[in-house]
Amino acid sequence: MKLDLVNSYLSWRMKKRFHQIELFMKYPHEVQTELLFNLLDFAKNTEWGRRYRFEEISSFEEFQSRVPLSYYESIEGEVDRLRKGEFNIMWPGEIKWFAKSSGTTNAKSKFIPVSEEAIEDCHFKGGKDLLSIYCNNNPEAAVFSGMSLRLGGSTFVNDTKNKSYYGDVSAIIIENLPFWVEMRSTPSNKISLMDEWESKIEVIATTTIEEDVTSLAGVPSWMLILARKVLEKTGKSNLHEVWPNLELYMHGGVNFTPYRKQFEAIIPDQSKFSFLETYNASEGFFGIQDLTDSNSLLLMLDFGIFYEFIPMSKFMGEDSKTIRLSEVNMEENYAIVISTNAGLWRYILGDTIRFTSLSPYRIQITGRTKHFINAFGEELIIENADDALSVACKETGATILDYSAAPVFMEGKDSGGHEWVIEFSVPPDNIDRFAKIMDNRLKELNSDYEAKRHKDMALRPPIIRVARKGLFYDWLKSKGKLGGQNKVPRLSNTRGIMEELLQLNTLNTAE
Repeated sequence: MKLDLVNSYLSWRMKKRFHQIELFMKYPHEVQTELLFNLLDFAKNTEWGRRYRFEEISSFEEFQSRVPLSYYESIEGEVDRLRKGEFNIMWPGEIKWFAKSSGTTNAKSKFIPVSEEAIEDCHFKGGKDLLSIYCNNNPEAAVFSGMSLRLGGSTFVNDTKNKSYYGDVSAIIIENLPFWVEMRSTPSNKISLMDEWESKIEVIATTTIEEDVTSLAGVPSWMLILARKVLEKTGKSNLHEVWPNLELYMHGGVNFTPYRKQFEAIIPDQSKFSFLETYNASEGFFGIQDLTDSNSLLLMLDFGIFYEFIPMSKFMGEDSKTIRLSEVNMEENYAIVISTNAGLWRYILGDTIRFTSLSPYRIQITGRTKHFINAFGEELIIENADDALSVACKETGATILDYSAAPVFMEGKDSGGHEWVIEFSVPPDNIDRFAKIMDNRLKELNSDYEAKRHKDMALRPPIIRVARKGLFYDWLKSKGKLGGQNKVPRLSNTRGIMEELLQLNTLNTAE
């Protein structure tokens, strides 16, 4: 009875927030404009605020012309100063937390500043809004009657002198959760923040089996590993046999399409279960799936993040020209630029999106500005790859665990091509047929790819290498990137990662 009252009260509180969500859906441009000037006013006395005279900025155009676009490399010096304890540089006060984001196109790590305002008004608010949307869409939800199983990374001391820390953004959130959230979460903080990933999975599986878990939260690739460990330990065939009241999985970090079929196999009763996608990163919380059975995400406009966009057809890095939210359309692929309540100003996030709705603004993630293959003018993006692989899987009965692709460069009279390493949990009935279906689907989706494939003149048919079991896990382990938000780059315009995968693939067993 007590749990029913707790669930009813929390569900009611979450539904109340939905009216505020409806407000920015109705007045998106007004909300974003007000947010921009609030950010500028709050930071006007910082080092950056004085440098670019934030106090004098009175229009978006003035902000756009005065403050330069930047990649992480451009602000790395300022971030290093913040990590050493300096303050009032890009955002008022001292920054105590840094989200470590492993570079996926190089070995270098990024340390993204996470202010108290970003924790409270962006990341925490994103979690609350996710549950608000879920409760609004599911009036009979009982998700608060049990425990939420969260799967996050770990944190480490950044500087003992100024007591600052770095780690995976999920771990930073766990470290700062209010006590009432911690009471409804499993496993304990001590276990959640363990830094040795394989031991952590083992302990989490052991300690949560007896809990009444009603929701899951974490990156799909790692949550799938945990789920399989739980089933292995219990001898059960699906998760509802372990946790009968499980009703929600909140996921993000990677495209869910390659993983959906595998989750549906271990959560077979879809009538009492919901998948809810989010778009969050070290830099902020950006989108939430607000419609049931949709693969579009509502762009969250009141989380302390001001958005600009660069049409990818005109993308020139830091020399690009941005447009505001009111100028986007549904035909273009855009790079996202953000100014945030953690002091990132006109920061090129690196993700690309397209809009699926303009009222309200809903988006789909299409890839990365640096994660694509365009060695021959084919402009292949992750959205194309995921779609083509999904069709090939459906037609051949296959299921994919992970994949990566890279160009094969022209030699002599030979045309170029694409080489794919794919780890299957269920292999296709015929790998050549799989490759042909995938190739044909890519031609349908991408006219540039189709043109380069014409008569094999610029691109020969794709080469598929079947990965041994555990290849991608082992590659991440070799890089010290197990767990959290870490993942293998899907597409690369160079062959560095591909060569490492191929070499590792020759091993018969995982090390």
